Amino acid sequence: MLWFWILLRIVLTPIMYLLWRPRNRGMRNVPKRGPALMVSNHLSFADHFFGPLPLMRPILFIGKGEYFTGKGIKGLISKGFFTGVGVVPVDRTGGSAAEAALQTGLRILGEGKLLGIYPEGTRAPDNRLYRGKTGVARLALKSRVPVIPMAMINTFELMPPGKPLPRLGVRPGVRFGEPLDFSRYYGREDDREVLRAITDEIMAAIRELSGQEYVDRYAAEVKAEMAGKPVRPVRDDDDDDENDDDENDEDENDAGENDGGAAARTGRDDGGRTDGG
Repeated sequence: MLWFWILLRIVLTPIMYLLWRPRNRGMRNVPKRGPALMVSNHLSFADHFFGPLPLMRPILFIGKGEYFTGKGIKGLISKGFFTGVGVVPVDRTGGSAAEAALQTGLRILGEGKLLGIYPEGTRAPDNRLYRGKTGVARLALKSRVPVIPMAMINTFELMPPGKPLPRLGVRPGVRFGEPLDFSRYYGREDDREVLRAITDEIMAAIRELSGQEYVDRYAAEVKAEMAGKPVRPVRDDDDDDENDDDENDEDENDAGENDGGAAARTGRDDGGRTDGG
């Protein structure tokens, strides 16, 4: 990932600030060192670039091992790209994907790094915020690291489904909230009610930052309906890991992540500030 981080900081950062003038705030809430769980809404492929942009530390994400095992030139490109944007592969052979993702996340946090999680489990089909999956809560309780809510702003309009490049004239941004404290729940990571309560609290914090409308349904179910596909009920403990957002979409522009339909209104404006608080 080092090559991409250097490229982003030296080459892409000035270009991104010049062309899109992103509005960022709350960076002081992200620890300068040590592990933290970064929990975010997920609106666009552009989130991978504009989310970490104002930080001086990379954010790692968990992804399917299949991204890294392709053959030929296409496989090499896929592996290089996902490695570059900070995706860490999960080995799903011989066990539960959810457990494999959990153990991978714990390893990343144990190394003192920032781990990014999209609790919705997939990109939202529109500009609304959807019900979170409880894997994020289990990881928060087992790791006992700071949980930092973050909200992507305007990235759906910036790079909506089917668009290969970000639009000009849209100002994206990211907001980082104050750390969430779940110490009162430590030792209760097998309590489903506790996991749901923590997940709902995380989603409420993201909503407060983003100003999005909240939908108490799983995004994957809504996307299936919009595509005219059979709806597979999503469980809180679904085997899909929390960053695994390529649910069989093959017609989009983003190397395996799925998208859905129409845009809704974006979250509130922050007045154009780019600051640390």
